[in-house]
Amino acid sequence: MSVTVVTGSASGIGAAISEQLKRAGHRVIGIDRQQADIVADLSTAEGRKAAVAASLDACGGVLDGLVCCAGLGSTAPSSSLIVSVNYFGMSEIMDGLRDALAQGSRPAVLLIGSVASVQPGMDKLPMVAAMLAGDEAGACVQADATGMTHAAYASSKFAIAVHARRRAVEWGARGIRVNVIAPGAVETPLLKASLDDPRFGEATRKFVSPLGRNGSPEEIARVATFLQSEQASFVNGTVVFVDGGMDAMIRPDRY
Repeated sequence: MSVTVVTGSASGIGAAISEQLKRAGHRVIGIDRQQADIVADLSTAEGRKAAVAASLDACGGVLDGLVCCAGLGSTAPSSSLIVSVNYFGMSEIMDGLRDALAQGSRPAVLLIGSVASVQPGMDKLPMVAAMLAGDEAGACVQADATGMTHAAYASSKFAIAVHARRRAVEWGARGIRVNVIAPGAVETPLLKASLDDPRFGEATRKFVSPLGRNGSPEEIARVATFLQSEQASFVNGTVVFVDGGMDAMIRPDRY
C-alpha cells in the first residue's frame, strides 16, 4: 500500500484529494491545523519541523507520495502569513521529507499552485527572490511592504511552482517526480472567503472561466490522483492548469 502525506487535508481540495487517494488504495497521513492525523501550524518553522518529524514517525521513514495543499488566500490577515504558509509551508515540508520519499516506491510529489501565479508582474516582485533564496524573514518584510495580500498570494504560488520545477530536475535522479497543479476558481472555503470579502468579491465574481463555471474540489482531486499514480510515471516538472481555461484566457499566446 502506498503511503502519502497530504497537507491541508481537513477541507477543500486537500480533503477531496485525501478521499480519492484513499479510494485508489493509498494510506493517507493528513496534516492540518485541526481534524487531521498530524495537527501542526505550517506558518511557523517550528510547526513545519514538528510536522516533518511526525510524518517520518508515521511512515517509518519510507514515503511514496506527498501532496501539499495547505494554503491561504488573499483574505488572510497579512501578506507575510500568506508567504509563510503558501511557500515555506510547502517547500520546507517537501524538502524535509526528501530522504523518506527517496526510499519509497515510485515516489511522487505534488504541490497545489494557482492560475494566479501567471498574473503579469508577480514574478518580478522582490518577495519572490527572497522566497526562492530561503529567506523567510526577508520575504515576509517584502510581502508586508507591498500592502497587497493578493500580490503575496500570486507571488507565493509563482515561487512554489519555480521551487517545484527546480526540485524536479534535482530529484529526478533519485526517482522522485515533482509536479504542480494550478487550479482556477474552485468551490472551496478559500473561494467563498474571497467572494464574501468587500475588497475582492466583485473581481472574484467577474473572473469566470471560459467554461462559464467554477471547478469543484473533486475535479482537482481526479487530476491529482492521476499525477500521483504510475499512469503518470513520465510526468515530471510540469505545471498542469486545471482551471476551465483561465490560463488560456489570460495569456493565449504563451504556454
